[in-house]
Amino acid sequence: MIIPWQDLPHETLTNIIESFVLREGTDYGVTEKTLAEKVDNIRTQLKQNKIVLVWSELHESIDFKVTDVLI
Repeated sequence: MIIPWQDLPHETLTNIIESFVLREGTDYGVTEKTLAEKVDNIRTQLKQNKIVLVWSELHESIDFKVTDVLI
């Protein structure tokens, strides 16, 4: 089920994004990004409808999915 992220309180959305970013593992990019930069990047992708927030009832988990994968 897609969760309308706009309906979530700002702090709740931030906590969800931070949890997602922290579980992704080590970043081996050319330059290391801060947690705040990663959170801003996810929030920007949400605003641009590139990703959506998805709740899995089966797994009882929340995750971000790329929108073109869902179409």
